[in-house]
Amino acid sequence: MNRTRIRRRSAAILAGATAMAVLPSVTAAAAPAQAQPCVQKVAVVNNAGFVLSWAATARTGEQSAPTDEYPINQTRVIDLATALWPEGTDVRPYVEAVGGTKEFGSSYVSYCDNGQTATYTVTGTTFDYSVTRLT
Repeated sequence: MNRTRIRRRSAAILAGATAMAVLPSVTAAAAPAQAQPCVQKVAVVNNAGFVLSWAATARTGEQSAPTDEYPINQTRVIDLATALWPEGTDVRPYVEAVGGTKEFGSSYVSYCDNGQTATYTVTGTTFDYSVTRLT
């Protein structure tokens, strides 16, 4: 009787140890891969019903200098080379509606010193808008 309990307990401990060994690989797989596309510049087109400004924001929370405030049907571009981030840094726009809310871009892009531009569009109203990557 005692040996049976020991065997069951040993089997339970072994099963638990096996399950625990799997966890690190699951956690490592959850780490984000480098974003695509790889670009040097980010452009934000204001197709919304308000004035806005924006800054490029890295996954770490660091931000570039913000753009000036600009109205509908205008675009501002930030050259990521001026933000002094290393190549491979993932960024996305963080848009502020004047008199409204702040919203992040729909997806990240990765910084590469290659002259390419990713373009986002802002649509909606001051308190209900989206920032969507087009290219």
